[in-house]
Amino acid sequence: MSRPPAILQVLPALVSGGVERGTVEIAAALTRAGFRAFVASAGGPLVAAVEAAGATHVTLPLGAKAPWAIAANAAALAALVRWEDVAILHARSRAPAWAALLAARRTGAHFVTTYHGAYNEGFWGKRLYNSVMARGERVIAISAFIRDLIIERHHIDSSRIHLIPRGVDPALFDPTHMRPERFGLPPGTRIVLLPARLTRWKGQEVAVRALALLPPEVALVLAGGDAEGAFAAELRGLAAGLGVAERLHLVGLRPDLAPALAGADIILHASTDPEAFGRTVIEAQAMAKIVIASDLGAPRETVAEGVTGFRIPPGDPAALAAAIARVLAMPAEARAAMGASAREAVLAHYTTAAMQAATLDVYRELLA
Repeated sequence: MSRPPAILQVLPALVSGGVERGTVEIAAALTRAGFRAFVASAGGPLVAAVEAAGATHVTLPLGAKAPWAIAANAAALAALVRWEDVAILHARSRAPAWAALLAARRTGAHFVTTYHGAYNEGFWGKRLYNSVMARGERVIAISAFIRDLIIERHHIDSSRIHLIPRGVDPALFDPTHMRPERFGLPPGTRIVLLPARLTRWKGQEVAVRALALLPPEVALVLAGGDAEGAFAAELRGLAAGLGVAERLHLVGLRPDLAPALAGADIILHASTDPEAFGRTVIEAQAMAKIVIASDLGAPRETVAEGVTGFRIPPGDPAALAAAIARVLAMPAEARAAMGASAREAVLAHYTTAAMQAATLDVYRELLA
């Protein structure tokens, strides 16, 4: 009796982030659809979620970038492909993708990639290293911005590219069934939330400088990353120098972000480099929140200016502060109407179910 087709997703690790969450979501969709789902990575907290989704996790050091490590991983993946009769290798990151490409060529398995980032090309040879993400028989672009970047950089036939935006589960991000988290702040505080990793290009410094231009009832909450690390200390020092230390709150990683989104008055996306997609934008919109986003990268697609939110020049504290003040000054009815429009846009274009269905269609097309 023949076994159902097997799909193997590969990525460096299963710690946190949009790539990892997308892997879990596709693993769940595969098992529901009757496929055999495998995930290979170096492991991490989300291994439990992969296994709860019905997939099998295989531990391999796939984050290693040295040529000999990639060769060893390719051999291990090829052995797994042969043993489990894997039909498709789906790579979600560059080092694992090189190993998966070699394994696919040795075994005859199909090779699919998801191009998850804009990928810096700051030194010689980086475009070649990045190019593996455009070598799939099918290349999934997570936004129109990324689709256009793939074509511009790698000159591949657009027919190989499938535009599949990331998605959000509207049942998990539902403003009608969520108890807001207010972070212990006093009543009357206007909470501006920036949910992002604590890293310079995510724009936390820009947000702190904007905070200094806003009235004292406005507080800035930074959710994500190590709240006690070096960059967090730098941000606290900046806030102290600007006289807003008591209005800056670093609350660390929030695995369940929905209550934090529910408790905020405004959600920020302040990245200073182009975002490949920006999943927190649609999560906030699913919670019927107004998002103020940097006007570059994929948020140009998800934030409709003046309809579902506002876009501002990246790296501009004054423009960010002005946009925050504008939203806070809007009548409650107008804010609610814009939030409702944002949720409607997510339900129409950016759901997990739509992302899962489109990805499974890519697999079925290759297996036909």
